[in-house]
Amino acid sequence: MTQPLPKESIAAFDAVEQTLEELIAHQEQKVLAFARRLRPGLTNDDIKNPHDYDELVDPDFNYEDGQLAGLQFALSAIRRKKKDLEAAEPPR
Repeated sequence: MTQPLPKESIAAFDAVEQTLEELIAHQEQKVLAFARRLRPGLTNDDIKNPHDYDELVDPDFNYEDGQLAGLQFALSAIRRKKKDLEAAEPPR
């Protein structure tokens, strides 16, 4: 059974979320810059579908894009865990 999230822990979750959001923003810029070296003029929306651009079939681009995906997954997992803990019933 999941225990409820103590009020003092909410700040810790918020700090982790903020840190991940900052890392994601940095990695998004890094991925976009890398993609634009391979094919100038690409936008953020363009690189959400890298398979549409032959130039982005590049192991280094795939690595950076994979790093971004991992950070996004981590943020999603942290948010889900926080939500689950907040919704847990207090012990009786």
